[in-house]
Amino acid sequence: MQAQPQAQPLRGFRTLLRKELLRFSKVAFQTVAAPILTSLLYLMIFAHVLENRVQVFERLGYTSFLAPGLVMMAMLQNSFANSSSSLIQSKITGNMVFVLLPPLSHRELFSAYVLAAVLRGLTVGLGVFLVTAWFTRPSFAHPLWILSFAVMGSAILGTMGLIAGIWAEKFDQIAAFQNFIIMPATFLSGVFYSVQSLPPFWQSVSHLNPFFYMVDGFRYGFFGVSDVPPMLSLAVVAGALALTAALALQLLRSGYKLRH
Repeated sequence: MQAQPQAQPLRGFRTLLRKELLRFSKVAFQTVAAPILTSLLYLMIFAHVLENRVQVFERLGYTSFLAPGLVMMAMLQNSFANSSSSLIQSKITGNMVFVLLPPLSHRELFSAYVLAAVLRGLTVGLGVFLVTAWFTRPSFAHPLWILSFAVMGSAILGTMGLIAGIWAEKFDQIAAFQNFIIMPATFLSGVFYSVQSLPPFWQSVSHLNPFFYMVDGFRYGFFGVSDVPPMLSLAVVAGALALTAALALQLLRSGYKLRH
């Protein structure tokens, strides 16, 4: 009797992950090179204008202060773009059925989409860091903090992209989600300034923005200084990741706007 082939565990997860990785790597000029160029333009413009006019932290030039913020901003925006665009394209073109037909659990779907988003975010972030390193003197006060906030921040935005992709029914809704939520939250998170320079009211408003804690904790990993205690940033970011992951998993498990 011929032996039956054994089922390979996580085969579906690996296949979907590979598909998502190929999706952005095949057009790396658009998905990786373009964001790096955009960040470089931000650095050149803001550094040229403000380098000798703004002092953020003691013995830290503005260009050095700005670079980690640009790295984190690029990672967050591209992690969101990866998962959200993948889902909405699949829904509109009608090939979402080929993702849902295989016996993939909601956890495998979640893991594949978010992990691919994290990898794209980290790839873009590394590229931005290497480019900005030519203009700064990068330091690594706490490398594990850098890695932790890079991974968790990218995972949060990858999960938010997954939620947006599930909810949206057309590209306009994804664009609105990105333009009215993601972009303002990243630009107002302290990427270009220290929140300590703001009036007390706007400092309090900034502290309600979870993106601020991602940027501030990430910057702490480079310089060992931050606007708020790094443990507070770690707790807020970890809590945000847990909440968004729980919501995305529930949406996938229920099949909301995917199976119904």
